[in-house]
Amino acid sequence: MDIITAMKARKSTRAFFEREVEEKKIRLILDAARWAPSGVNTQPWQIAVVRGATKQRISEALLAARENGKQEDPDYQYYPKEWFEPYKSRRKATGLALYGALGIGREDSQARTESWNNNYRFFGAPVGLLVFLDRRLGQGSWVDIGMFLQNLMLAAESEGLATCPQASLAEYPNTIRHLLGIEEHMALVCGLSLGYADSAAAVNSYRTPREPVEAFTTWHD
Repeated sequence: MDIITAMKARKSTRAFFEREVEEKKIRLILDAARWAPSGVNTQPWQIAVVRGATKQRISEALLAARENGKQEDPDYQYYPKEWFEPYKSRRKATGLALYGALGIGREDSQARTESWNNNYRFFGAPVGLLVFLDRRLGQGSWVDIGMFLQNLMLAAESEGLATCPQASLAEYPNTIRHLLGIEEHMALVCGLSLGYADSAAAVNSYRTPREPVEAFTTWHD
């Protein structure tokens, strides 16, 4: 698969088969991702691969936190405190597309909650990747992490694997750090579900649109 095809084919997958992912494939995509650029070659990414019982313990802990009404305490603020245009409309359209694909109405709060909770189950993917960054580094290292993640997702696409990057898995970082024995100075950036896509699942039947080049580009000769 050429790189442009992989870029256009990649999407956030929210239903996976239980089929295990071969460890050699996980290592292959990590080996490809590590060639991402980073400022002065800091290579700030630290990855925890979780599978099996460990992944299950994480899911159970996150779901318990939600059910008990525990306040989210992420290491950084991902979204704006107040939405504004055009981002507000894009966010709304994405939610409508998701719940529309699932046939969940606006008034069905229970179904919406259950659908959201699938985030903490890694959408049934057999592998979860948790991305950490030393919080003592500067903001530029967060840019580097983004480039690493894109490399990783494109490498997965080329190997027939699907992914879903998830800020939701970073809502309770202390819980995850405790379970994995990771030091407090390591910020949890996000999680990423990895596996073989269940292409027949309704939740995987839609794609979010992208703005045309003209909408975000200006030319200065």
